[in-house]
Amino acid sequence: MKVLLKVFTIAALAGLLACANAYGLKSIIGSTVVSTTATIFPRALPAKRNVPVTVSSITRIKKTDGSQPPQLSRLIFGFDKNGSVDTKGLPVCTEAKLAGTTSAQARKRCPGAIVGEGVGAAEIRLPGLAPREVSMPLTFFNAPPAGGNPTLIGHAFETVPAPKTLLVPITIERIHQGRYGYRVTVELPEIAGGYGAATLAKATIGKTWKRGGQTVGYTNAHCSGGRLQVHGSLSFKSGDFFPGTLTSPCHVSD
Repeated sequence: MKVLLKVFTIAALAGLLACANAYGLKSIIGSTVVSTTATIFPRALPAKRNVPVTVSSITRIKKTDGSQPPQLSRLIFGFDKNGSVDTKGLPVCTEAKLAGTTSAQARKRCPGAIVGEGVGAAEIRLPGLAPREVSMPLTFFNAPPAGGNPTLIGHAFETVPAPKTLLVPITIERIHQGRYGYRVTVELPEIAGGYGAATLAKATIGKTWKRGGQTVGYTNAHCSGGRLQVHGSLSFKSGDFFPGTLTSPCHVSD
């Protein structure tokens, strides 16, 4: 009942914010505010034939009462069935290659496997010290498939309270759930030994390369019904749960 009440609270408070070629969602539970945008580019796409696209998202988490945001523990995304993920011919990278690397070292070790980049930020509150916000580059590498599904490795390198490489394995699962054809579940590691809380996650996924003389893409889509859709949910260690549906407009190019 508590979770259900939170969902109804979000439904009552959430508003769609038109934003150029994306839509944003703002949700509030108590003093916690989560805002998210998603954009799929280009907007002009074929009606039936998939072509390469980039998928960008920005998520911000804050508290209105000045306290530290709750710790984010899990992200789940459902992606539009009018799209696809293609990894044929794309180099792969492994956790063994990325272990103990800074962001620059990781990108140098597996440049061909990079399919996305971004930036993350967190508020760190170490005992006896003033709160501080730190940011770090995010890199997403194509990894070996698991159970027939494409996988990624999310990489970040934190410096507070001590240097540490953060590696997050991510599986892209094929599903058949109404509008959605792919599900991505991300289990997030502790930040700064548990003293950090994520405040920003900004990422763009998308890569093109040549195969058989043609340009192919890691993320691909076509336009059906004038929109492409993403459903996401954020779960926090506090028990708070933020669901939301984001829509990126599109129009038929041929």
